[in-house]
Amino acid sequence: MVFSSPFFLFLFLPAVLTLYFIAPHVARNAVLLLASLLFYAWGEPRFIVVLLASVSLNYALGLLVERYREGLLGKAVLFGAVALNIGLLLFYKYAVFAMETVEALRAFAFPGAGPITIGHIELPLGISFFTFHQLSYVIDVRRRHATAQRNPFRLALYIAFFPQLIAGPIVRYHEIAHQLVWRHVDTVRFAAGAERFILGLGKKMLIANTVAVSADAIFALPADQLATPLAWLGIVCYSLQIYFDFSGYSDMAVGLAALFGFRFPENFDYPYVSASLTEFWRRWHISLSRWFRDYLYIPLGGNRGSPLRTYANLATVFFLCGLWHGASWTFVVWGIYHGVFLVVERAGLGKVLAKWPRMLQHAYALLAIMMGWVLFRADTLRHASVYFRALAGLGPRVDYNGTIYLDSERALAILVGVVASAACLPAVRSAIVRRADAASAGIASTVRVAGFGLVFVGCAIKLSANTYNPFIYFRF
Repeated sequence: MVFSSPFFLFLFLPAVLTLYFIAPHVARNAVLLLASLLFYAWGEPRFIVVLLASVSLNYALGLLVERYREGLLGKAVLFGAVALNIGLLLFYKYAVFAMETVEALRAFAFPGAGPITIGHIELPLGISFFTFHQLSYVIDVRRRHATAQRNPFRLALYIAFFPQLIAGPIVRYHEIAHQLVWRHVDTVRFAAGAERFILGLGKKMLIANTVAVSADAIFALPADQLATPLAWLGIVCYSLQIYFDFSGYSDMAVGLAALFGFRFPENFDYPYVSASLTEFWRRWHISLSRWFRDYLYIPLGGNRGSPLRTYANLATVFFLCGLWHGASWTFVVWGIYHGVFLVVERAGLGKVLAKWPRMLQHAYALLAIMMGWVLFRADTLRHASVYFRALAGLGPRVDYNGTIYLDSERALAILVGVVASAACLPAVRSAIVRRADAASAGIASTVRVAGFGLVFVGCAIKLSANTYNPFIYFRF
């Protein structure tokens, strides 16, 4: 089940909201937990057992970690808790990748030997996200940032809560522990949540899905048809697609959580206005960046050691960040690519960039980000190298019909996407609010409501096509 589907919008969500608000307060967590398990089982019925077993395991591990915090035994218990969670992720997500890598090395070293094979392993939906949530829980308990949850149903709700179960944001346990016990919803917060959800739905349906048509078609072209203008159009479209797809999902998750009284952390802060790759990672997928910082980078030593140690820590974090995104060498190289940029910026490039005009800083960062997206989107490293050649002007000179890849609807989506990703709209809105009197404020409020209504109607029209439109980050 996806947020951008008629079943979710017009049946599942209204039913859950109705049951939630008519239920007594003591039963509301139960309503949300049952709805969340149904939400997950709707798309992954085979893996609901895996999710529940994982929740049960971490409930027990949390109690053990709290009981044995000190000494060697405490360290052993924490190590076991981390190893069990990571082990589950490694099995489902990386076992096939690891075996394929071993087989490739074996075939190269011993070409005459028989092949090593492993059966296909289906990836449970959202396993990367709920694994990180569970690691957050046991580590927070270990660090005394939170107490172990005695109520297994509250812990299950933290991990399985449907707005963030599949693709985040990654909410640390200590940030939400008190909300599992008590939260409040009023009309103002409910209205803000609804607006936020519609905003995210519009990002997904009206921008991301529209530009995805061009991005997918161009990235699917064979090498002898990938002309340079098409390659640039493809990477521009994909850059907009992945931002509005994922930030749209995050907006929808934050908005949905607000409908039920929860406050989730922000996950995006206009990353394409960044002036460096370092700034980009403070603005892109913020909850993941903070998770790696607090649970990996700082424990490794952060920037407290020598410069070389700091660079090694950064490289390690971004290697693992790339691997977290997918069991493929394209993701690994993408992570290393970003790690190299952050190391170089920290080593001195950042000081040089600071002396440049802001426009040049922005151009540098945007170009580096877009080149990274080639690695992220390409099916293989060979595919990425072909795409880079085309971007560099070394692609084939072929005739093509431009309207196939860029019609008026997609051109408009690109234009709106560029403006919306540049943080122009919040600045305009703030200026209007500062200068508005009571009468004009009422008009502005009416226009705002009408605008969100039009966005929702536009999304409903798109949904009437009845096409499946999963979010990009569902596969991670």
